[in-house]
Amino acid sequence: MPCNASEIPPRPGSSSPRDSAQIPQIVSRQTHSPMRLPKAIIFDFDGVLVDTEEAIFRSWQALFEREGFSLTVQDYTPCLGAGYSHFNPADLLEKISGKRFDWDKENAERRRMERELLASSSLMPGAQELLEWCREQHIRTVVASSSSRAWVEGWLKSLNALASFERIFCRTDGFPVKPDPALFLAARDFLQLPNTDCLIIEDSENGLLAARAAGIPSVAVPCRLTASCDLSSATFRETSLSSLLSTLRRTREFSTL
Repeated sequence: MPCNASEIPPRPGSSSPRDSAQIPQIVSRQTHSPMRLPKAIIFDFDGVLVDTEEAIFRSWQALFEREGFSLTVQDYTPCLGAGYSHFNPADLLEKISGKRFDWDKENAERRRMERELLASSSLMPGAQELLEWCREQHIRTVVASSSSRAWVEGWLKSLNALASFERIFCRTDGFPVKPDPALFLAARDFLQLPNTDCLIIEDSENGLLAARAAGIPSVAVPCRLTASCDLSSATFRETSLSSLLSTLRRTREFSTL
């Protein structure tokens, strides 16, 4: 099922003790098998490395509200992890309003709003520490994103994180967007590793469905926009990148016993 609420929940990592008890951190929620220490991690970008998803959603929501309509997270879910290939809010707004819009003008205004909302953005909590630990442990890191290369590389360059990744795979390289597994399969082929030696970090239903279709273990680390969405396709679930790092450290310790 899709997201069950139109409100965005608190930031990941602020879960209650009851919530934490329901999310085992080393054992798979689906198979009850332990997490293996991966030889490579395949990162999604939006919502995993930088919390861009909310700003993009808010820009669309503001446009709908201006025209007298509402746009909920549930409405927007098909866009998460996939861009507008499966659902375009512009088509929905024209349908329900009966109007035609100048989308060059409207999108320019939306992007201005996105820039304002994202002006002080940084890497997600725990991302820098996780990347540094991966480097220390010789765990390879790549990005596979349904966004454009200009978007992903632009952000990573601005945050001095581009050098942390061996390779970036994006929609504009000619790959179909998630939930098609092509982006993840291309990343795996580049890494030249078996599926079981890789781990995908995703925050969206579309991304996790792509990981499952690729046959690669995945961990759901939701952002605020996706925390109430259906992430049941994940092999594992964590509340934040910081909690994932803690799990990987414990897994590393157990593997040396």
